[in-house]
Amino acid sequence: MAVPLRNPSAPGYGEDYNSRTDFRAMSMATTLMFMVGFLTCLNDVIIPHLKSIFELSYTEAMLVQFAFFTSYFVFSYPGGMLVDKYGYKKTMVAGLLVMAAGAAGFVPASYFAVYIIFLGALIILAAGMTIVQVSVNPYVTVIGPANTASSRLVLAQAFNSVGTFIAPIIGARFILRGIGQMEPNKLHSLSAAALQSYREVQASSVRMPYIGMAAVLVLLAAALAAIKLKTTTGVSQHTQDFRPGAFAEALDTSQSIWSKPWLIGGALGIFTYVGAEVSIGSLLVNYMGEKSIANLPENQAAQYLMVYWGGAMLGRFVGSALLQKIKTGLLLGIVAIVALGLVITSMNSHSFTGVYGTTKIFGYVGGLAETLVPHSLAMWALLAVGFCNSVMFPSIFTMGIQDLGSLTSKGSSLMIAAIVGGAIIPLAVGKLADLHGPQHALILPILCYIYIGFYGLANLRRPPAHDGLVALSQE
Repeated sequence: MAVPLRNPSAPGYGEDYNSRTDFRAMSMATTLMFMVGFLTCLNDVIIPHLKSIFELSYTEAMLVQFAFFTSYFVFSYPGGMLVDKYGYKKTMVAGLLVMAAGAAGFVPASYFAVYIIFLGALIILAAGMTIVQVSVNPYVTVIGPANTASSRLVLAQAFNSVGTFIAPIIGARFILRGIGQMEPNKLHSLSAAALQSYREVQASSVRMPYIGMAAVLVLLAAALAAIKLKTTTGVSQHTQDFRPGAFAEALDTSQSIWSKPWLIGGALGIFTYVGAEVSIGSLLVNYMGEKSIANLPENQAAQYLMVYWGGAMLGRFVGSALLQKIKTGLLLGIVAIVALGLVITSMNSHSFTGVYGTTKIFGYVGGLAETLVPHSLAMWALLAVGFCNSVMFPSIFTMGIQDLGSLTSKGSSLMIAAIVGGAIIPLAVGKLADLHGPQHALILPILCYIYIGFYGLANLRRPPAHDGLVALSQE
């Protein structure tokens, strides 16, 4: 059976504790989401920059995402243990400090201009972000009513998208700022010493932006440490996360996260969603540089990333409102189907004025479209996928940890570990891009969106989430 358990000593006991959201806690959570989004999206600017500096293949360049997102798999379970032992607030502070150390690691990486040092700094940065996300995602779901948990998490993720929207502007302005890049044939004619000097000059553009971010992260950690936040919402399943050990004797410890099929399915959903989103975002700058797509130089293409991540930002604000009225699974299924159609369109399209010609396909309408949208249909279709991605992570995450009770923090760790899809799938996409070109490599994101749509629509058969209950039944 399921029985409600309250903590009489917890703040909010005796109040209508599960009918209101803790807005102070929500404000802090959205700030952390912003920083996570900002730093994650900078990878999409770093990848083409490092690709040109070190003359990397697509596969080698995708090692940036492999190093970054593998950290989610490696550090998610230690992060969950920190939550169990120290609670959400201290875990968030620790994660911010680790993030600051990773950002500071870009200083020696840029001085020595060695690719492996960049990868090491990214691993440390991602480790801190993993610790923050293991704590902040479930934190958002428990600081208010269970029936609006998806809406809160989508809103928090909207601020994550504000960070991803701003990052390309900063990256294009400060990292890809007009440093002249040599043609490959000229690079090959340089001596080893001259080539290393050239790489050091090119790599220096990342130094000041990441020094500034390291300083901001340290200040944010200090501010969070000084703020007093409620440690519990008055519900035992939440207390288990906020105050380790509370009511432990009342919980059924015989269950395992591996016996929860919706959690396992949700973890696979996170794996495929992050893999698809990161693959597309990582590919976009070089994708838009293809002659058959848009033939844009790197610094201009990087600015178009704002459309991709800006769409995700707008979609999350819209989605937060829609999820107050529409079932989470239904909305997830719809956006996955639309994303699938857009990627298929991009994969099979060329420039309006390319091999097919505007008038041959669209006639007068096509000519008008070419005037208003002077670049490739393939480019714009792929950029539009960002809007569809908007509600996927919070929707899948919320459905995955629904009704886990005392297993919530462990389930959250598994879901965060599944972000390793952002390491594995982009690497495979990079390999396909090297072999068959970037358009054909989009077949993997297509497969990802098929699964996500299936998971969302399948969730329509589930009963509503418990509100303030701990499941103690023999399952």
